[in-house]
Amino acid sequence: MNKLFLLALVVLLILGCGDMATGKLGLVEVEGPIVNSKKVLEDLEKFEHNPVTKGVLVVVNSPGGGVGPSQEIFEGIIDLKDAGKKVVVYMSSVAASGGYYLSLPADRIVALPSTMTGSIGVILSFPVYRDLMNKIGIQVHTIKSRENKDIGSGSRYPTVQDSLLLQGLIEDIYQQFVEEVVKWRKLPYDSVYAIADGRVITGRQAYALGLVDTLGSRRDAHKILAELCGYNDLPKLTEIPKKKSFWEEFVESRLGIKNLLAPSLRYELNFN
Repeated sequence: MNKLFLLALVVLLILGCGDMATGKLGLVEVEGPIVNSKKVLEDLEKFEHNPVTKGVLVVVNSPGGGVGPSQEIFEGIIDLKDAGKKVVVYMSSVAASGGYYLSLPADRIVALPSTMTGSIGVILSFPVYRDLMNKIGIQVHTIKSRENKDIGSGSRYPTVQDSLLLQGLIEDIYQQFVEEVVKWRKLPYDSVYAIADGRVITGRQAYALGLVDTLGSRRDAHKILAELCGYNDLPKLTEIPKKKSFWEEFVESRLGIKNLLAPSLRYELNFN
């Protein structure tokens, strides 16, 4: 009997440690600048394909980030809902720009009264280091297929034509952002456009404007998710373990050298 008991215990431990996405309610966190969507998408997909999981709490504490990664997480949340899962977004200290964008498809959006959110807009920035290169005696010789191929190069100043083309690019992505807010929040276009000028607002202001569903704490968001999933109790939230090396954290951070030198198109919170 003792051997059978020990064997059963070992099997249970293996099953319990083998896949952490086995809980009734899942937890996915979007923390910091959004520069890579891979880990978040992997977590969303694990909960999406798990028949036991009925809903996911997405905790957002982000000032925004890359357009591509923000849209990918946005689509990942839609896929999760299409799989029959309930999704509640809890906005922590900040959920602005791309952080707000990816929250839009949720069944409910919960924010603190003091949460910094909004910042609906797009910004494109790139460094121009031509003067510095001239000072240290470095010249760049560029051969390009046509005149617009090196737009955004730091080795030269942007021309009027460059600015016009880039502004058109920004306007198109900006319109995508506004249209998604209108669609998911069921608000008039004019009402959204009036506040979609990059301004940062509080959670309480966002609630008054219809940009979030309710004001509350993380526990409140947890309770709302449980209710949407039909639970009278409060099931524990299950999180996928994070495994990331120091080098991965550095490369994906805003301090990464790549982000200082390369053009970056992003939704971001900007207090400047």
